[in-house]
Amino acid sequence: MNLSFNKVDCKPSPLLRSFQVLLLVLIVIGLGLLLTQKIWVPKVVEFIMQDEMSNKTIVVNEDEKETIFDGRNASFIIEGRTIKLVNGVSEESIAPDSASKLITRYFGNEAEGDLNNDGEPDIAFLVTQESGGSGLFYYAVVAESKGEGYQTTNAFYVGDRIAPQSTFIPINSQELQVNYVERRLGEPMTAKPSQGAVLLLKVTPAGVLEGLMQ
Repeated sequence: MNLSFNKVDCKPSPLLRSFQVLLLVLIVIGLGLLLTQKIWVPKVVEFIMQDEMSNKTIVVNEDEKETIFDGRNASFIIEGRTIKLVNGVSEESIAPDSASKLITRYFGNEAEGDLNNDGEPDIAFLVTQESGGSGLFYYAVVAESKGEGYQTTNAFYVGDRIAPQSTFIPINSQELQVNYVERRLGEPMTAKPSQGAVLLLKVTPAGVLEGLMQ
């Protein structure tokens, strides 16, 4: 008995051909990932670690967590405008299509203490803001400890072209003291600050930073 085959009958269908091509592509991709894992695996791990650090929470062990606040990369509100510091600086246009810039900088003078009577240490710090004029405005901000992270308050105005000295939170006071040097009454803004002053602030239950006497 003689058997004969037509070449057309052995030709794979378009669907089978597509499957073969897809399978080949997947094999090539898999081999490529395997051969280059020393390059891309460290970058993936670094990305994951950076993402975790953005939450400012470091896991020390299974039973304990250490929370770290970075004021140089914090967000808060000044005069109704949301400010986000990146490496200690925020720079944005004052108005659309405006060449004038609103520049906010992390100043420091950090103080640690319990300001909301929850038994957890909060952090206070100072920032400056300028908009191209002669003014250099100082503000106080508080980062309240909230479980595994921090929540910032509004920025409270301290003064213009002052000389900050120290920021302090006395134990069991729930009070923020901002010490600075300012100009004497009647002196022009061009005069050098020479008179000591202290600003007393508190954090309300609603998380608002305001004057202690309000």
